[in-house]
Amino acid sequence: MTRHSIKEYAQAIQKRYKQGSRALKGRILDEFVAATRLHRKSAIRLLARSGGVKGKGRKGRRKVYSVDTVEAIKIIWRASGCLCSKRLRPFIPEMTRVLRAKEELFIRDDTVTELGQLSASTIDRITRCWRQGKRIHGLSLTKPGTHLKNAIPIKTFSEWENSRPGFIQVDMVAHCGDREGGFYLNTLSAVDVATGWFEPLAVWGKGQQRVGAAIHQLRHLLPMPLLGLGSDNGTEFINRGMYEYCGRQSITFTRSRSYKKNDNCHVEQKNWSVIRRQVGYQRYSSTAAYETLEDLYTVLRLYLNFFQPVLKLISKSRQGARVHKVYDQAQTPYCRLIKSGVLTEDKQRQLANIYHALNPVALQEQILQGQRKLIKLGERTPTLLPTIDGKSVTRFMKQQL
Repeated sequence: MTRHSIKEYAQAIQKRYKQGSRALKGRILDEFVAATRLHRKSAIRLLARSGGVKGKGRKGRRKVYSVDTVEAIKIIWRASGCLCSKRLRPFIPEMTRVLRAKEELFIRDDTVTELGQLSASTIDRITRCWRQGKRIHGLSLTKPGTHLKNAIPIKTFSEWENSRPGFIQVDMVAHCGDREGGFYLNTLSAVDVATGWFEPLAVWGKGQQRVGAAIHQLRHLLPMPLLGLGSDNGTEFINRGMYEYCGRQSITFTRSRSYKKNDNCHVEQKNWSVIRRQVGYQRYSSTAAYETLEDLYTVLRLYLNFFQPVLKLISKSRQGARVHKVYDQAQTPYCRLIKSGVLTEDKQRQLANIYHALNPVALQEQILQGQRKLIKLGERTPTLLPTIDGKSVTRFMKQQL
């Protein structure tokens, strides 16, 4: 029996079913279930509906939050770089204060109160219709270096857990498109394990001297002293120059196990969530692309470290096949660094002045302009472009024109 036939049958016997006695209803229901093969509860609901067979609208709780709150969370979510709900929820009060101070968000005080009451699940439901995207993977070009490997100690993922601020994981990200041969630009990706402070640096090629110069530049960019450096086994890091440089500067130099990416999991995660999302998979090899990449990273480091909260794993336990992870409250790298107590008063004052002068919406616009310029300098059409608000930059640009 088709669905249409079931509805016609129900309409024909509905009036008799509603006016009948308990015994009559039972007999009618038995006959209806036998003829339609519906579940008995489904048959009862179908025959007991008031106002015809067609059901009422969607049931459930009323919406608690106003339209102004939804529009406000949309502005905050986009200004924060489309964060996940667990990172965004504890950052909403601070982001609201910053955006109101910079006149990017105009809301009433009762809307501010509602924003503070949003749960992570509610934020997920609100932002679900705005989220979309897909991932691909670039080429892995790490070539193992045998020179000095025995002299450089191994540091596994478990040994990074209690690191102090200043112990950095580094990795190289190749902007070679879909082919390995020839010259191409690279990015030195560096993250402080304790605070999540992130520094991306454009590198001209992948030579040992160029990478060594980028590490030296990294030392001066970091707000905290560089105490330790952890890399993979690529020859751009495992070489005599790097080994002697770390020795002269009293930097603890360690490496991961071969083919164990999880040993450098903090920087590996940033390779996708930051570098690939913002720069994409195009091939870059020109001087103009190098300069544009430098300008983009100058703005990007400010946005990431001051306005992108990060979660830190507290504990992990296994129950059978399931792994239960517990994270602390999401905080920006800037907040974690201030609370760590490793900065001098002058450095704290310097970072505070930088923070109060920044506007996250203006930084996003500068990042977008850099991405637009960078796309034009790519050598070929990429498989996946940088993403903005879940959309590729090309599609985003077309919608803005």
